[in-house]
Amino acid sequence: MRYPSDLSDEEWDIIASNFHPKSKRGRPREHAQKDIVNAILYTLKGGITWRMMPNDLPPWQTVYDHFSRWSKRGVWKLVLDQLTVRLVEK
Repeated sequence: MRYPSDLSDEEWDIIASNFHPKSKRGRPREHAQKDIVNAILYTLKGGITWRMMPNDLPPWQTVYDHFSRWSKRGVWKLVLDQLTVRLVEK
């Protein structure tokens, strides 16, 4: 299901390089990174708790774990900077 908070394909193309590409080692991913980012945006924009995420999104534990790791690495600042530059260019 699509939500108003979801990134467009164009927005995702701009920021996708900030997230780790799929590793050739380890187990395969169960959820696409774009789906996880969209779930994070849904939670933050909607002002809900992680545990109240709809069931059609990846599990809240998975989403929160990615949010926490990406926050510690400074990924969200890079993403915001890239999207802001793109918005100013338009």
